[in-house]
Amino acid sequence: MAGTSSVRIVLVVVFGVLALIGSAQAQLQMNFYASSCPKAEQIVLDYVKQHIPNAPSLAASFLRMHFHDCIVRGCDASVLLNSTSGQAEKNAVPNLTVRGFDFIERVKSLLEAECPGVVSCADILALVARDSVLTTGGPFWNVPTGRRDGVISNITEANANIPSPFHNFTTLLTLFSNQGLNLTDLVLLSGGHTIGISHCPAVSRRLYNSTGAGGIDPTMDSEYAENLKAHKCKTASDNTTILEMDPGSRKTFDLSYYSLLLKRRGLFQSDAALTTDSTSLAFINQLLTSSPQFFFDEFAKAMEKMGRVNVKTGSEGQIRKQCALVNN
Repeated sequence: MAGTSSVRIVLVVVFGVLALIGSAQAQLQMNFYASSCPKAEQIVLDYVKQHIPNAPSLAASFLRMHFHDCIVRGCDASVLLNSTSGQAEKNAVPNLTVRGFDFIERVKSLLEAECPGVVSCADILALVARDSVLTTGGPFWNVPTGRRDGVISNITEANANIPSPFHNFTTLLTLFSNQGLNLTDLVLLSGGHTIGISHCPAVSRRLYNSTGAGGIDPTMDSEYAENLKAHKCKTASDNTTILEMDPGSRKTFDLSYYSLLLKRRGLFQSDAALTTDSTSLAFINQLLTSSPQFFFDEFAKAMEKMGRVNVKTGSEGQIRKQCALVNN
């Protein structure tokens, strides 16, 4: 009996070790496609380098698309899926102004021609986001690969989980915490707004429907607000005018976004909210008194962490043939 028990214990330990190894192998890894599609990452980079210099504003859009994907159901390319009934994530209010879906689909077609059914749309989006930012002069970050594509995309989940320009600090931190991201990640990932653009509806209530003089949000610099009303969002109903989130520096990935926050010139309520928490404010000041490389390095860590949120690996999900459609 003692011998039998020993055998059982050994078997349990052996199978336990095997299970751990299997789990480790199923996680993301650098150069995941080195054997199955060795040219994959170079194909993505070459396409980005060929086209992004002609449309550099897409870098911000891909950064946003990647974030919106990861914050809902994890980084599984669910944001790319179409819905015949208009009920997919891309139909949610926060995603109506996201651009570049056709760009991702073109990259996918190149990879399908090279290695059919191998490279996931989730990995393509993660790589395109990184390569686009890098191509426009922003930081590099590691993109471990091996993500699989999800098969569910839900408009309600997107509306509930994607942070809004109108959110306060507590709500923002809760939404980030729900995905395993912390206060530091919130401040750093918000720094992506340094190359961002938006439209008047995201700020009109701060300009026209707040408690300050003339309807202006009292937490917003009055000169900045008056300038926006005079030259950009001339009416509360303007839905089309494009706004720079980092005026004068939008094409440069730098620290000026944080400098503007301290001057009460953050465009969104959610930008201004970052200065309402003492820990967040202290970190913003740390970024501003450190080298630009420190910001790049910290932003890179946050992006890699975000890219690992609730990923599907191993046999989960699928590898879509087209990014907008679940495989039949």
